[in-house]
Amino acid sequence: MRRAPLAWAVLLLAGLAGCQATPSRLPEAEPPPAAACRWASPAGPAPVVAALEAEGFVIRHTEASLGLVSAERARPAVFHGAPEPDIFLLGRHGHVGGGVLVGGGLGVLDDEATGIERVSVVAGGATVRVSRDLRLFDWRGELRRARTASDAGFCRELREAIRRRAEEDA
Repeated sequence: MRRAPLAWAVLLLAGLAGCQATPSRLPEAEPPPAAACRWASPAGPAPVVAALEAEGFVIRHTEASLGLVSAERARPAVFHGAPEPDIFLLGRHGHVGGGVLVGGGLGVLDDEATGIERVSVVAGGATVRVSRDLRLFDWRGELRRARTASDAGFCRELREAIRRRAEEDA
């Protein structure tokens, strides 16, 4: 009689193990990068590095054989959008000055945050490809928002800056 519960447990575990499956596709940037983030250009990594540094980016990694340049910049921001309110006012209705601030402190309504903008540029061969993402971290260092931001406006500005740097270097 002891074998029946053991057999059921083995069948249950085997069934649950089969529930874990591999994804049907690899992760992709959503929304995908704008068409303006890919253009034909013989520019190598040198003008890309110069253009990004001129815009305040710090170069984090380069791989000359691939033409890859990874950079980021940080900017102070304000985080509006806590999922739940940070303050509660308790007291009588209409009583001026009555109430208690719970969970208070300075900056309780608008927490200071840091926005991190990361850019990767592949300028190897005859094509330049750009990808960019934005992340917002609250004052505790917790990630609050993240999104891809490879939009046409940013890529056009970067393309023009790279073109100017390439002309200066020539």
